[in-house]
Amino acid sequence: MSTFRIIPAVDLKDGRCVQLQQGKEDAVLVSLENPVEIAEMWVGRGARALHIIDLSGAFGGRLKHEDTIVEIRKKVKAEIQAGGGIRSGDIVERLISSGIDRVIVGTMAIENEEKVKELASTYPGRIMIAVDSRRDKVVVKGWKEETPFTPVDVAKIYEDCDVSLLYTNVDVEGLMRGAAIRKIRQIVESTSLPVCVAGGIATRNDVEEIKRTGAAGVVIGSALYTGKLSLEELLELEEF
Repeated sequence: MSTFRIIPAVDLKDGRCVQLQQGKEDAVLVSLENPVEIAEMWVGRGARALHIIDLSGAFGGRLKHEDTIVEIRKKVKAEIQAGGGIRSGDIVERLISSGIDRVIVGTMAIENEEKVKELASTYPGRIMIAVDSRRDKVVVKGWKEETPFTPVDVAKIYEDCDVSLLYTNVDVEGLMRGAAIRKIRQIVESTSLPVCVAGGIATRNDVEEIKRTGAAGVVIGSALYTGKLSLEELLELEEF
């Protein structure tokens, strides 16, 4: 049976739950206190999976909100995928041992492919590769550095591993002007790996179109926090 998940984003920055536009540190769209309560709220409203990113970690190069992530894990009954500044195997292992379902690695997946493949082999299904794309090139280090790789290149590197992909189109991320459906379809069709999608999602139609591409789920942030989309209505589209 196919699966399709609606996954609210809980992005962490300086101890708060935030939403940024296009990943820019100073372009804060939403800023709320107590991320643990926010996570509990989404699960209370029906979310069966959460996407937690340590933005302070992504920008700073090392995980900074590990305690918050682990506290959320203890408080909610939902799948959790977490990332942001995770650039060593030790941290991946620690999060998995804390009960995080999928650990997201981006920079490390490009810079230390051998280690990430080893982790994928040790923890099948528990590693998620972040494929963050700006102008069709994968970007790393908090979306600040461009690599020579396209999203499809990265998918091919990990094609033979038991991992999932998280494709984020940075060009539209946080703008709530619509997802880049053609590019999403391109990466989904290029790989047999499950692909979760983030970036630009603004309408139920966006979500329906992404589902039709064969994606495994959508991560939604700004549109949920601003009330543009209703989690309860989107959950009708889920398949688990």
